[in-house]
Amino acid sequence: MTYARNFFISLLLMFGLFGNAQAWDHGRSHHHQHDHAAQTAVLSEVWLASLPPEARDTLRLIKQGGSFPYPRDGVVFSNRERILPKQHKGYYHEYTVKTPGISHRGARRIVSGVVGEYYYTGDHYQSFQRIKE
Repeated sequence: MTYARNFFISLLLMFGLFGNAQAWDHGRSHHHQHDHAAQTAVLSEVWLASLPPEARDTLRLIKQGGSFPYPRDGVVFSNRERILPKQHKGYYHEYTVKTPGISHRGARRIVSGVVGEYYYTGDHYQSFQRIKE
């Protein structure tokens, strides 16, 4: 009877640990898939001509190297939302797109990449569109 009991306990432990390992692995795998999906999401594109005129003005200033109306224009954009393609720290920089009728920076931005790609967000980094010229 002791052998049977020990055998049964061994089976329970073995399957219990195996089940927990599967649950752990599934959770880890799911988390990894979510991160990967965020990094490989296909961004929509928008033609520069269809953006607000203030966005076109901001992009022109970026390409000219300034001068910019807001002190935070040109700061490093860290991509914490992980919507833009993953790059090293310092790769992206953000610039304010003026919003008529408000006295603060508002939600609109253009984010530039080192190699000359530009992204527009009208909702403060909740979504981005790659700008086509």
